[in-house]
Amino acid sequence: MPEVTGVRQAQAQRTRSGVLAAAAAVFVDQGVQAPIRDIAERAGVGVGTIYRNFPTRADLVTAVYRHQIDTCAALAPRLLEESPSPFTALNRWVDAFVEFLVTKHGLGAALGSEDPGLENLHVLMLDTLVPACATLLDACTAAGEINPGIAAYTLMRAIGNLCITGPDYDRADAKHMVTLLLAGCRSRA
Repeated sequence: MPEVTGVRQAQAQRTRSGVLAAAAAVFVDQGVQAPIRDIAERAGVGVGTIYRNFPTRADLVTAVYRHQIDTCAALAPRLLEESPSPFTALNRWVDAFVEFLVTKHGLGAALGSEDPGLENLHVLMLDTLVPACATLLDACTAAGEINPGIAAYTLMRAIGNLCITGPDYDRADAKHMVTLLLAGCRSRA
């Protein structure tokens, strides 16, 4: 009997993972307000399966972004280990953070919405990504590669503001402006 339970749990996990992957892709294409039926179709499941796993849209949005936020946070220590310098690690991490921000159509609106189910998403971003960024900044400061006193939260807000795309300002523009911002953080010593 335990073997059957294990198979069911594995199938349930695969279904949940498939729904999260489909939702992430649909959110990139259509934003977080995309119809649930579009997500279900992409995942190859029924709408009921999505609601069984994620009773509210806020639950689905939070689950999708929780995974992506955790992935971005885990990247920081790995980049510090693998990169030739802390500033290179910071640049690579910021590239991943920018990619996360500019591909999340509607995330800003979701974070600013009055939906109480999404309040934890903003807190999750702050609690997870700010310490990751701070680790990189501390390493850069210790190596003398950036000016001291740059707060992770402030830098991330500045990056976030530069990543608000529109008709005359796209992903490439955002990446270019963030590159200039980081260049301005470099130590002149």
